[in-house]
Amino acid sequence: MSYSLFNDQIVKDEEVVIDKEDRGYQFGDGVYEVVKVYNGELFTATEHIDRFYASAEKIRIAIPYTKDKLHQLVHQLVEANNIDTGHVYFQITRGACPRNHVFPGDDVKPVLTGNAKENPRPVANFENGVKATFVEDIRWLRCDIKSLNLLGAVLAKQEAHEKGCYEAILHRGETITEGSSSNIYGVKDGVLYTHPADNLILNGITRQVILTCAAEIGMSVKEEPMTKAALLEMDEVIVSSTTSEVTPIIDVDGTAIGNGTPGEWTRKLQAQFETKIPKGINA
Repeated sequence: MSYSLFNDQIVKDEEVVIDKEDRGYQFGDGVYEVVKVYNGELFTATEHIDRFYASAEKIRIAIPYTKDKLHQLVHQLVEANNIDTGHVYFQITRGACPRNHVFPGDDVKPVLTGNAKENPRPVANFENGVKATFVEDIRWLRCDIKSLNLLGAVLAKQEAHEKGCYEAILHRGETITEGSSSNIYGVKDGVLYTHPADNLILNGITRQVILTCAAEIGMSVKEEPMTKAALLEMDEVIVSSTTSEVTPIIDVDGTAIGNGTPGEWTRKLQAQFETKIPKGINA
């Protein structure tokens, strides 16, 4: 039996009922987060919850629970589903009302839902690297909001999948932004390059951890846009997300990155990232 988060309750999955006129279903009018679970413990939950509230504020949804309450609910969801290594997904929509582009009145309450799934770490990807492909970034211009409107990202990911690639590297013209569900980095001469955290990318929580790791191992960081040509000339390329962690990209559209194997700085970042992972109470 599995359990879901439904507003401020942990309930059996079958007890969750969403109105057909929920604005999340009709407009994608909501925001979401995904938090990693390692050894039964939430990883960077505070940062994810902070971003969840920030995204909601940007689209003017007032979350009817305190951050502490939400943190408690997410923890209870992990425990109820007995998750060891996996992730928690949660979202909030503006609520249900007769379809109208204009926001509903204060009598319509936001709807919070969530689920927790067991999901092993993709260790083979960390060790061997993955392939990626370039895809034009057709998304809206507020990618800093972790919105439910993911169709542009879905189309890009599907294109990558059909090409036998792990990720789509998005670009606006010649400028790399991020992945379809990730952040992208290049390494050249020991310097880590990544797009600045503006409205064109989501400032990933894993991205923030990686920048901390880079500082800890003495790696210089430049938050500046890369071109497609510059990315192909990098010594190493990395993709990161809650589930991808620090994954090396070894091939982009048939062009090998570096010597076509994960590089030394990627390995150093992976090792430093590993020190951040909760080991569990019995470790």
